[in-house]
Amino acid sequence: MNGCEADHEAPLGTVETRSLSTVKSLAAATERLITAVSNLKSEPPPFSSGIVRFQVPIDQQIGALDWLHAQNDVIPRCFFSPRSDTGRPELLQDLAMASESVNGSSDCNPVSVAGLGSAVYFRDHVPFSHDHWRSIRRFLSLNSPLIRAYGGLRFDPNGEVGVEWEQFGAFYFAVPQVEFVEFERSSMLAATVAWEDELSWTLQDAIESLEETMLQVSSVIVRLKRESLGVSVVSKNHVPSEGDYHPSVDTALEIIKAEDSPLSKVVLARSSRIITDTDIDPIAWLARLQCEGQDAYQFCLQPPGAPAFIGNTPERLFYRKHLGVWSEALAATRPRGDSEDSDLELERDLLTSPKDDLEFSIVRENIREKLSAICESVVVKPPKTVRKLARVQHLYSQLAGQLRREDDEFDILTTLHPTPAVCGCPVEEARLLIKQIETFDRGMYAGPVGFFGGGESEFSVGIRSALVENGLGALVYAGTGIVSGSDPSSEWNELELKISQFTKTLEHEPALQPIN
Repeated sequence: MNGCEADHEAPLGTVETRSLSTVKSLAAATERLITAVSNLKSEPPPFSSGIVRFQVPIDQQIGALDWLHAQNDVIPRCFFSPRSDTGRPELLQDLAMASESVNGSSDCNPVSVAGLGSAVYFRDHVPFSHDHWRSIRRFLSLNSPLIRAYGGLRFDPNGEVGVEWEQFGAFYFAVPQVEFVEFERSSMLAATVAWEDELSWTLQDAIESLEETMLQVSSVIVRLKRESLGVSVVSKNHVPSEGDYHPSVDTALEIIKAEDSPLSKVVLARSSRIITDTDIDPIAWLARLQCEGQDAYQFCLQPPGAPAFIGNTPERLFYRKHLGVWSEALAATRPRGDSEDSDLELERDLLTSPKDDLEFSIVRENIREKLSAICESVVVKPPKTVRKLARVQHLYSQLAGQLRREDDEFDILTTLHPTPAVCGCPVEEARLLIKQIETFDRGMYAGPVGFFGGGESEFSVGIRSALVENGLGALVYAGTGIVSGSDPSSEWNELELKISQFTKTLEHEPALQPIN
């Protein structure tokens, strides 16, 4: 059922979560859900539209990615894991606590969420609009915080769509039919039905579709060790090639340096097709990347009949909890050193580089201005520091503000995306130049990827990402910011560094270990 086709102004008859008693095993949780869904047939809610979530807590922690890896890979699937570096941003704590005292709720935060199928999905081939957002919000409620719509948007909704991205539309979101939620010490299995008589999708239709999906859900989970993947790279083909990339950077620099040009930065990206000796399992690849990404978001988004878009991105676009909103500036890159001394030397070089300070300042100030347009006040802390990841380090700053209205969430998304870190500044001039120079479709690369929820929403920036195609290897994406002082060879080397976490994780055979 495509929720975009319904009347977005008409409220649903019911939005509810039914929590069942805790069980000891995944198999017991599956049986309990099957019974609950069956009982819904005999005692249906008296509404012509609605969404009902059944959830069963499990007194055992099981990895959501392990659960997803055990499932049928033909069913549409999604996965989202927030960053685990600081839990929720320190700069936002006071705002979040103030919001909770007003709204009277405090949500538990999953470690990661995996989903199969779609109780309701939202997809269109025209740019994401306020009406589309309202269509999604109909199915969400503060009283059902774990009913969430996971998905993402294209980087450029008006750009020409490549065949590899056709099934994603201009945007794609879904509330999973079957969902596995991993918490710090426990787990949860959930099943959701959504119906809309107006769309000729009745409660009976929704229940039958869910039952069909649940019949394919496996309760036998095999823990996927993250050491290796067991795939060899046969070839890599870059678009643009290095020979074409250098002139593109030179062209961008000429425009940036022109006296009458408003452009101060543009991000030029590259698509690298990797051909391997065997098909790549996107979930196993994501598990391997997860080892390097404890301080990053991991995500997987795979609509029906589409390739899997996976990512290990360090960058949060925004996190909203009630009226509090938090974002960050992340720009400029250095590799990590092979010793403590060399790492500190690279850090000092990054902090003192005029070119990198310019690139970072453009990003930070642009985000500050955008947040100021929708918030009562904006705090920036610290003005500039270094954020260290497994293979690279970046200049970094946090920004937080208080929204004027909770319904301004659509404005958060459309105001912050795209950031100068993935597009340039000013945005429209940079986007126009990108369209002129780049000869491939970015799709959802560098677009917002995350979820909308009743009490909170969170979106990452879909960088450090790949599109995994059945039998065709994968397309790996990376970009680099071009400002005055940029050098084409150095920028090309930065692209190589950014995709290294993908290419270097396709090496040896993974070990599987049963979960008791």
